[in-house]
Amino acid sequence: MKKVISSLMIGCVGGIFALVGNYYFNQQNQHQHLSYQPNTPATPTQLTNYTNTFSSAANAPNFVESAEKTVNSVVHIKTIVEQRNNLAYDPFQDWFFGGRQRQPYVMQGSGSGVIISQDGYVATNNHVINGATKIEVVLNDKRTYIAEVIGTDPNTDLALLKIKEQNLPYVSYGNSDDVKVGEWVLAVGNPFNLNSTVTAGIVSAKGRNINILEHNGQGGNLAPIESFIQTDAAVNPGNSGGALVNPSGELVGINTAIASNNGAYQGYSFAIPVNIVKKVVSDLIEFGTVQRAFIGLSIRDIDAKFAEENRIKQLKGAYVNGLTENGAGEAAGIKIGDIVTKVENVTVNSTSELLEQIGKFRPSDKVNVTVVRNEKEVVIPVVLKNRENSLGIIKKPEVFKTSVNSLGAEFEEINTKELARLNIQNGVRISKLDPGKLANAGIKEGFVITSIDKKKVSNVKDIQNMLENKTGGVLIEGVYPNGMRAYYGFGL
Repeated sequence: MKKVISSLMIGCVGGIFALVGNYYFNQQNQHQHLSYQPNTPATPTQLTNYTNTFSSAANAPNFVESAEKTVNSVVHIKTIVEQRNNLAYDPFQDWFFGGRQRQPYVMQGSGSGVIISQDGYVATNNHVINGATKIEVVLNDKRTYIAEVIGTDPNTDLALLKIKEQNLPYVSYGNSDDVKVGEWVLAVGNPFNLNSTVTAGIVSAKGRNINILEHNGQGGNLAPIESFIQTDAAVNPGNSGGALVNPSGELVGINTAIASNNGAYQGYSFAIPVNIVKKVVSDLIEFGTVQRAFIGLSIRDIDAKFAEENRIKQLKGAYVNGLTENGAGEAAGIKIGDIVTKVENVTVNSTSELLEQIGKFRPSDKVNVTVVRNEKEVVIPVVLKNRENSLGIIKKPEVFKTSVNSLGAEFEEINTKELARLNIQNGVRISKLDPGKLANAGIKEGFVITSIDKKKVSNVKDIQNMLENKTGGVLIEGVYPNGMRAYYGFGL
């Protein structure tokens, strides 16, 4: 009996301890859960503000709308370049034993272009169509046209084409001066023959000078204008000549180049600002050639070392270290040591930005140039001049109306300053190159002919006299704008 009572007592005590333990255990678990709850991963419904997320998305750039506005206005440009095999050609043998036929070989190229008017004007890069014997423009709806070259400008790497069609979709001009670093942009083109490709990125920098035009062997007859918009939108071979547009679908640049070690996109692409494009296109339509304005200054960028050496207190602007005699700047009163900080109301912080702003104007235009002199700002009205240091409009070079047309080129005479820069005493420049004998021989636009068959060439009339009734082999000598000398032979 005592054993039974003892067992019951032990059971009761054990039950009481079990109940008490369970109570405390549940209480402890409840505290842990409550104290842990604030540190648990947040659920979307509790900690993600749906309203703010929606608002952020609504304020993001509308790439769909911008792309829809652009893809039908960007065209695929296909080119054919016929050249003769110079490796199998001996100009001296042709000279002495008469000309012989050489089989041409055909190269095909591809790029992009932007329709800028409803009546068929198409802007592209000069390097896309340079030397082409046939230019085909393919619209996004697959319609195909043969294009006419209205004009080219190697100094900005721009070209203007025309196709015979009306009521075409076109891209409206934006304002490249208003483009900001960090702003979203779209690149539209045909990389690797992939039609109507759209990529997005931001503006990484402005006013970039990458020296690509100066060293490309066809850099034109004057110092090139390089003030590119740099972006990280993916651009590859075939994008050249395509559109760079803002989120509103407005054209802000023409895609031109990439910085790459392997020929493909590696994070950096460059576009010609649309304000330069507008100026060049307008000139080519109105005058047939670009009316380049010059301020007549020798300028350089300001870095910390230069500023310290010359006791300059600011690092912004372009330093004037020389003046063209009787040039626009000297006539207006700009002095050596002045620092150019603005053209009109646009701030310039480098030589490339200064050239970009001046490049928007024509000879005889009057612009207000702000300079810092003796630590004070001075606004100086400057009447810009042309490359001949005068105020007139430069006429388009005339094409020979003789048998020399088979050369497929237009020529222009050059001034003594340009001759001195090239370290030559005489010469005539090829201002435009079309399909013909010179292109087939491998000569590039911008080449300065100094002699034909060992006879000096001093003016356009010399070329006409030497070649008009010429038969057999011809030997041409000359120099490119970058100083490279070259020799070419061909038969007439």
